Amino acid sequence: MAEDRIHDDDLALADHGEGEVRPDDRVDDERHDEENRLKPSFVSAVHEALEAGDKGGVYDLVEPLHAADIADLIELLEPRERAQLASAISDLMTSDVIAELNDYVREDLMDTLSAQAVATIAEQLDTDDAVQLIEDLDEADQRAVMAELEPETREAVSSALAYPEETAGRLMSRHFVAVPEHLTVGDLIDYLREDGDLEHDFFEVFVIDERHHPVGTCALSWILTTPRSVRLTDVMKRDQTLIPVTMDQEEAALMFQKYALISAAVVDESGRLVGQMTVDDIVHIISEEAGEDALLLSGAGDGDINEPIREAYGARVRWLIANLGTAVVASSIIAFFGAAIEQLVALAVLMPIVASIGGNAGTQTMAVAVRAIATNQLTRSNTRRILWREFRVALLNGGTIAVLIGLAAAVLFTPMMGVVIALAMIINIAIAGLAGVLVPVIFERLDQDPAVASSVFVTMITDSMGFFAFLGLAVAMGLATF
Repeated sequence: MAEDRIHDDDLALADHGEGEVRPDDRVDDERHDEENRLKPSFVSAVHEALEAGDKGGVYDLVEPLHAADIADLIELLEPRERAQLASAISDLMTSDVIAELNDYVREDLMDTLSAQAVATIAEQLDTDDAVQLIEDLDEADQRAVMAELEPETREAVSSALAYPEETAGRLMSRHFVAVPEHLTVGDLIDYLREDGDLEHDFFEVFVIDERHHPVGTCALSWILTTPRSVRLTDVMKRDQTLIPVTMDQEEAALMFQKYALISAAVVDESGRLVGQMTVDDIVHIISEEAGEDALLLSGAGDGDINEPIREAYGARVRWLIANLGTAVVASSIIAFFGAAIEQLVALAVLMPIVASIGGNAGTQTMAVAVRAIATNQLTRSNTRRILWREFRVALLNGGTIAVLIGLAAAVLFTPMMGVVIALAMIINIAIAGLAGVLVPVIFERLDQDPAVASSVFVTMITDSMGFFAFLGLAVAMGLATF
């Protein structure tokens, strides 16, 4: 932890009672624009109050904001101002605000707090959010924070950290409602009303056997509309979707999407119920995974504007170096036909067009293939069919573009040049269609993320084959010689 800490007394975290009236459900025109974003003028007012050391003024400005807007405000400020703001609005820095913060911003902010202050925050969070908060800390800081936690919270967090990252075990909530199967609906209703320790938000009740294995679920709507004398075993839904603790979060999200789930039981290796995942967790996972795949396709790493410069540099430069290597391959093909290009300037004018259109076609197909793999639409069972489909689409696209560029080249240069570039365009776009599917599939079969490096290799193939097809055909048809 940093030496320049916010004192624990300055971070008196507070949970606001349910009865407190706060303007969370409206958009204040003084603070938000028409797209519900904080206005630059409002952010500037907070900045000026911080610069002036006016903690009271800062508090008055921020107090009406929703927790999500406070998190946005913290992210919009300069790094050095974030700790100042947290100190000025100490009782507004609730667990909801911490949970909404960007990972990098939250990590930087936690570095300014003492272990006791971080533990205080973690105690107020749901277990999955507390795990996410603590797992980003250095090992020494983790131990210090864990020592400050209450025994029950410490045990839950330690148990979650024992599972691999981005698995159901890390993300699941350990708060759920489970009852034995011998109860009646009336027994269950009485239990729910009398137990003061129940979670406030839950969508269904899990029914378990004597081994703590889930045997069914009861939606709250069923419980409310069923006579009290009916046994749970007669009304519960026995067909369940169970999530293993070691399942990857992306696979869990696909299961929620496929089976239209609101919540699902998480079970350990022995089949015991140990937690649940809910649809609000899945929404975050889907958003995170979709953004991650889009950024990986471009080689931009995490692509987070709050990511440290050193990490952003390391993530991007290695793919730029890889691109440099693949560009050398394409350049060597051009060098091989150097004499032909010197004889006919038109070749130098037209060959970038072939490579560029082929690259765009490959990128289109690759994006479709990567998404299909991520959503389990493209599997071993239908790879050949999808490959044949994309090849036919590529031929149609290639034929259309070939006619257009062929006619233009015939008018501007010679009819033979029009034929050459038209054929080269069809060949390259067809190859792009094949490469756009095959490259991601090969990466997936090698247990590598198909979004990571597919674009580098697809671009190399389309550039190289575009140059080779165009220049090779020009030489073969006698327009130029080596």
